[in-house]
Amino acid sequence: MSMDSRLKQLQTFMSQLSDVHQQSVVDFADFLVDRYELAVVTNSDLQPEEIERPSEETVVGAIKRLKQTYYMLDTDALLNQTSALMGQHLLQGRDVTSVIDDLQALFRTRYEEYRQQ
Repeated sequence: MSMDSRLKQLQTFMSQLSDVHQQSVVDFADFLVDRYELAVVTNSDLQPEEIERPSEETVVGAIKRLKQTYYMLDTDALLNQTSALMGQHLLQGRDVTSVIDDLQALFRTRYEEYRQQ
């Protein structure tokens, strides 16, 4: 579940509670932060996993590797572009190496956009 989904869910719950119960939720969250000394993680703190590109790799294998490398990205948002690149390879016969190069550039660009948020 994404952070946006959790925030919407929390907002829905909070709107159904009285002021006293809303304060209890806030107090409990404050307790959790203090108790476990949670650090605030910003987008720029999350770094890609260093997974080396194999010498021989399929497009599907590359997508799996890039999803692991850029674990912090919402890959659903990349679905159209990754599907289009896979289609270029499968249906149009585009070279696997150039498709993987484009996939890597796509994920890297999305990661840079993610860090700027």
